Amino acid sequence: QVQLVESGGGLVQAGGSLRLSCAASGRIFSINDMGWYRQAPGKQRELIASATSGGSTNYVDSVKGRFTISRENAKNTIYLQMNSLKPEDTAVYYCKADVRVSYNTARIYWGRGTQVTVSS
Repeated sequence: QVQLVESGGGLVQAGGSLRLSCAASGRIFSINDMGWYRQAPGKQRELIASATSGGSTNYVDSVKGRFTISRENAKNTIYLQMNSLKPEDTAVYYCKADVRVSYNTARIYWGRGTQVTVSS
């Protein structure tokens, strides 16, 4: 089995920064795409940043220039550096990974979510 363990959430003031981590562990053959999602109160969950195994990254417009996703493949870990945080960034942030658990099988795994709260 595979587990995604998230850390780094918390409370910050507007304009501050947080760095989220998501480490995958277990029977991992390799990891394809990984991404960060968030779900704000009363809103649908949205993909905000993704990273391919080759290092290509994409961002939703609302976080471009402020958030940076990165991968450390040797540790099966992704990060989300969040700068210039705004109150509207307040949400539960989820990590998702497309994990190859064998040479021909891939499965989607989700973290349990970590709360990010940005005060005004």
